[in-house]
Amino acid sequence: MIEQELKQIEQIYQMVANYLVEYSFQVVGAIIILIIGLIAAKMLSSATVRLLTKRNVDVTLTTFLGNVTRILVFVCFLIISLGKFGITVAPFVAALGAATLGIGLALQGPISNYGAGLAIILARTFKVGDTVTVTECAGIVKEIRLACTLLETEDGEIITIPNKQVIGEIIHNSFENKVVECIIGIDYQDSPDLAIDTIKQVLADMSCVTQEPKFQVGIDGFGDFSINIGLRYWVPMNAYFESKYQVNAKIFAALKEAGVTIPFPRRDIYVFDQNKR
Repeated sequence: MIEQELKQIEQIYQMVANYLVEYSFQVVGAIIILIIGLIAAKMLSSATVRLLTKRNVDVTLTTFLGNVTRILVFVCFLIISLGKFGITVAPFVAALGAATLGIGLALQGPISNYGAGLAIILARTFKVGDTVTVTECAGIVKEIRLACTLLETEDGEIITIPNKQVIGEIIHNSFENKVVECIIGIDYQDSPDLAIDTIKQVLADMSCVTQEPKFQVGIDGFGDFSINIGLRYWVPMNAYFESKYQVNAKIFAALKEAGVTIPFPRRDIYVFDQNKR
């Protein structure tokens, strides 16, 4: 028994030794090729990113093309290194195609997210830093990945939307800002021109209100108890509610100082004395 085990160990040792003698240079050459491939892929990817950045290409598209360049270059060097062992690539390509088809049929949902992500990046419907509203979710675009899009709210919450939910939906893109719409009722006895001018002055003096696009103030309609003054103005998305609350407080104080009355609903009640009939 011991002699047989020693013979087996000797055979394994001899096999390993023969393999190293025969393929040692190929192994070393393949490793060197892979190292060169990693370096070349990184250098070409960085060069691609620098070139696109210099041309003011969108940061999302720049990052995507940089990653694609890195992967393609490394795959080319990987194929060359496999050739050092005498391995043909054709069977691997066929097997990869069959596996890709099977995985694609099994994972239609996740893969559709990647296809939608690629469409978003290439179409440049929106970019990082824009304020978008999609599928009833609003926020600043923090990152566009192949599988999903990340939105960040004013509270610092991260909303993850699968890209297949983005494609085909109605997307509202207000870029860096978001619109605030409000209606303020004033008494019919007061001057609407005075109220409008007062509100415009407040909006012009508020640093949190963007002046481009320009805010809009005017008579929105006529209610039962008030003339309704409508206003629309834009504020940064990352300070939406904070800016809205500050503007409301300033407008209320300014209207009060200007003598403009904000009425409240009221009813006139008439009491009849039936004994006088």
